[in-house]
Amino acid sequence: MDIKYFDALIHAIDLINDGIHIVDASGKIVYYNFAAKQLDEIDVDKAIGRHILEVYPSLTFETSTLLRVLRTGKPIYNVEQNFINYKGDKISTLNSTIPIYYNNKVLGALEISRNITRVRELSEKIVNLQKELYERNGSQKKTSKPIAKYNFLDIIGQNKEMLKLKSLGLKAAMSDSPVMLAGSTGTGKELFVQSIHNSGNRKNKPFIAQNCAALPANLLESILFGSVKGSFTGAENRPGLFELADGGTLFLDEINSMPLELQTKLLRVIQDGRVRRVGSPTTTDVDVRIVSAINTDINTVVETKQLRQDLFFRLNVITLVIPDLSKRKEDIPLLVEHFIEKYNQRCNKFFSGISKEVLDIFMEYKWPGNVRELEHAIESAISLYDGEIIREENLPFQFKNYHPNNNISLDTSIIQPLNVAVEKVEKEIIISALEQADNNISKAAKLINIPRQTLQYKIKKLGIPF
Repeated sequence: MDIKYFDALIHAIDLINDGIHIVDASGKIVYYNFAAKQLDEIDVDKAIGRHILEVYPSLTFETSTLLRVLRTGKPIYNVEQNFINYKGDKISTLNSTIPIYYNNKVLGALEISRNITRVRELSEKIVNLQKELYERNGSQKKTSKPIAKYNFLDIIGQNKEMLKLKSLGLKAAMSDSPVMLAGSTGTGKELFVQSIHNSGNRKNKPFIAQNCAALPANLLESILFGSVKGSFTGAENRPGLFELADGGTLFLDEINSMPLELQTKLLRVIQDGRVRRVGSPTTTDVDVRIVSAINTDINTVVETKQLRQDLFFRLNVITLVIPDLSKRKEDIPLLVEHFIEKYNQRCNKFFSGISKEVLDIFMEYKWPGNVRELEHAIESAISLYDGEIIREENLPFQFKNYHPNNNISLDTSIIQPLNVAVEKVEKEIIISALEQADNNISKAAKLINIPRQTLQYKIKKLGIPF
C-alpha cells in the first residue's frame, strides 16, 4: 500500500467516534485510535508495546474480550465489558472483536469499543461530591494538599504475579479498607501505594507518607498526632499527619519498626477515628485511609513482636505481597528499557540499550536491592559514561568481574569424601551470599532460602570468618 494512502487510512480511523484497539498475537497493543485514548485516558506512547493486562489491570485473561478472541480465534460481537481506568472510573463498553488471520494463523485481534456509560452524569456527580467535601473542610485550616504522582501504568512489568497484583491493587483502590503491602526494600511498594490512592475516590485529597523507622516513640507520636504549645520543651501548636491527611490517605512505611508503645495509641486512633494532639485534652475527628508497608516476612511479623497482633489484624485487611526482582527476572529487559529512556532524558544522553554481556549479568545477578538497585545501576552508567550501549565496564562496583554461573567451582577430578565436598560447596555458597548481602545475615539467609538460625549455625560450624 502506498504510504500516503496508509496515512490517510490511519487519519480516517482516528476520526471514528468509537474506540479501536489492535493487539498482536501475544496480547501487546500495537495501535489504538484517538477515541480509545479519550475513553481510557492513557497516552498512546505509554500504551503501545505494553501487554493489554498491563495497561488494563482490572481485566483478566478470562474477562478481556481481546484475549478471548486471541485464545479462541473466533470473533465476538456486541459483548459488554466492564473495567476500571487509571483514574478509578468504572467504564462499560460494548465490544465487537475479530481475529486477524494470515495464512491460517492468528496474528492479532482488532476491537471496536462503544462507550455505553453515562460519563457526563457520573463526572458531574463526582464534581458535586468533591465540592461538598471541600466546602465541609473549607472553614478549617488552609493547608497544601500533597498529591501522589504515580499510577498503575507507571509500574513496569508483565510478570503474571505483577499483573495480578496490579489488578488486585486497582480493586483495593475502590474501597476504603486498610491495605498492607509486604516486600523487600526496593521492590516498589510506594508505587503501589500511590497508585491505589490515585485510583480511588480520595485521589483529590491529601496523600501523606511517613517512614516509621529509626524515630523515637515521642517524636513519631508528635509527628503523627500533633502537639500543643507547652506539652513538651519547644512544643508548638501543630497538627499531626492524621489531621493533615484528613479525607485522604496516610501511608505508614516500615510500620513494623514503630515502637510498640506507640502502636497502642495508633490502634486507638484507627478504631475511634479521633486523634488527640500530644498535651491536648480534646480530640479531633479524622477521616483517613491507612495504607501501611512492611519490609519483612508478613507471616512472622507478629511472632517476632514487630507488630502488635491487634494492630496487625486491623491494618492487614487487604494484603499485597510484592515479589523480589529475582522472582520476576523476565521483567528485567522492560525495566532496563524504561530506566534508559528515563535517564537519557534527564542526562541528555542517547543510550539505546545494554550489551549481551550486561544482560547476562543482570539475568543471573541476585538483586538484593531489587528494582531500585537496577535503576541505580542504569542511572550510574548513563550519568558517568557516553556511548550507545551500556557495557560491563560501565556498571557499578558490585557488578565488576561478576561472571554468571561461575561463582562456585568444584574440582571433580579430585575424589574426596562426599561430606567434605558438600561442606566445601556449602561454604562457598554461604560466603558468596554474605558478600552479596553486605554481611547481613537475614538478607543472606533469604538469598539461599534457609532460616536465619540455620545460617548462623552453619557459619559457626564451617568456620566462616564473620
